[in-house]
Amino acid sequence: MLELVEDKDQENIIGLSREEIGDRFLSLGLQKFRSGQVWHWLYHKGATSFEEMTTLSKKVRVQLGKIFSIKRPTVSEKQTSADGTIKWLLQFEDGAKAETVFIPEEDRGTLCISSQVGCTLNCSFCHTGTQKLVRNLSSSELVGQILIAFDELSAWPSAQIGRPLTNIVLMGMGEPLYNLDNVIKALKIIMDNEGISISKRRITLSTSGIIPEFNRCGLETDVNLAISLHAVTDDVRDILVPINKRYPIKELLNACREYPGVSNSRRITFEYVMLKGVNDSTSDARALIKLMEGIPAKINLIPFNPWPGSPYECSEKKQIEEFAKIVLKAGYPSPVRTPRGDDILAACGQLKSASVRERNKKSRFNEGLQEVRLS
Repeated sequence: MLELVEDKDQENIIGLSREEIGDRFLSLGLQKFRSGQVWHWLYHKGATSFEEMTTLSKKVRVQLGKIFSIKRPTVSEKQTSADGTIKWLLQFEDGAKAETVFIPEEDRGTLCISSQVGCTLNCSFCHTGTQKLVRNLSSSELVGQILIAFDELSAWPSAQIGRPLTNIVLMGMGEPLYNLDNVIKALKIIMDNEGISISKRRITLSTSGIIPEFNRCGLETDVNLAISLHAVTDDVRDILVPINKRYPIKELLNACREYPGVSNSRRITFEYVMLKGVNDSTSDARALIKLMEGIPAKINLIPFNPWPGSPYECSEKKQIEEFAKIVLKAGYPSPVRTPRGDDILAACGQLKSASVRERNKKSRFNEGLQEVRLS
């Protein structure tokens, strides 16, 4: 029998695993199948209150509303690019903020989510790297980014034909493998086929190469892996991706060769930002090919997306094409990523929340100019 006792400290039910919800319901005297009903309402229908859950008795709905909350992040700011890309600045309960980006394409809709507020890696070409790490995002905050996108895109119920959001990439702010516990928990909720139901084949986790977490990531999530490589020598990568000093290229690529599930049908994607005069020569392309030996690989070539005060320039279009031609001829798919949302600083490497600085009412463009003047 459910006790009608109010808990003053409501627990956010978003981000709890199926098992956690089931255990809590059992402790309240509820049959375990009720947790499945609530799960369906939360992640298939997108319910934002227990009152909406009409398959539960009114008494149960009232009591659950006293014990649990259903909380999403708050949309602090929304920007829409000329190409249709949408960027949301989301605020969490403690006031911390992170950015989430939706990229619409003809055959898919991809949501780029953040795993941390800020970042600890300090990659020199990345705008996010100029913001210090504030904290990890919880499983509820990770899942909350997806719920907000579904809300904003009118994507409920989650299983609708032609739904606008089909793919997830953990390529936003932060290093996912430094927050692996929460990332794994969130991914299992996202992939659950009775809820949001996004297949592991449509989820990609991007890492700068935290080697000790590779095996666990592969075994417990089985999602696609992307590596932020960006250089073919340790000397250059030490500058671009400083974590390379701890996990150098040779060790990183050996770990990729041993990544669980990697095969010709499950390739690892290597992300390679094209920086003029830094890593874009034809000799770099040939060195990259040699590094890839024994790895089922795809090379994503990313034209550098500038941000206010950035110290790099994008490679010339002709040079990028020549680089791609060499890699492709060696048998590695080498698509050149089309910049999306760069006019609203939503493109790859441009994300930076306003969590740790005072915000003013000027446009992002004017704010960026001010940062340059002060540097």
